[in-house]
Amino acid sequence: MVQFKNLKLVITGLCVAAAVMSGALFARAPASADWQTTISLGELPKQGVQIYTLIHQGGPFATDRDGVVFGNRERLLPLKKRGYYLEYTVPTPGLSHRGVKRIVCGGQRTLPDVCYYTADHYASFRQIVP
Repeated sequence: MVQFKNLKLVITGLCVAAAVMSGALFARAPASADWQTTISLGELPKQGVQIYTLIHQGGPFATDRDGVVFGNRERLLPLKKRGYYLEYTVPTPGLSHRGVKRIVCGGQRTLPDVCYYTADHYASFRQIVP
C-alpha cells in the first residue's frame, strides 16, 4: 500500500512538472499579438521614416550593421528561413551608440514583403503599415 502511495505521488509530481514545462514552452512560442500589432509609417519616429525610405532605396546606411541578417532568436516574428529577415538601426538623437530602435524587414532587400519596428531591442515588434 505504501509503495502504491509513493508511486501515485511520483506520477502526480511528473504530471505537474510536465504541465509546468509545457506551459513554459508555450510561453516562449511566437505570440501572434506581438507581430500582428501594427504601426503606421506616420507613427514612426522621424528617423524611422528615414530608415524605412532608405531600405526601399537600398541605402546608404550609417552603420555597417544595417542590412545584416536578423536571426529572430526571440521567435516573436513569424518563423522563416534564416536570411529572410534583415535588421536596420533607427538612430536615437543624442546617443553615441546604436540605441535600441530597429526596423526588421523580411523578403527582398529593397522590396521587402513586410517590415517591423521595435523600440525595445527586439522585446516586441509592430508591423509597419505604409
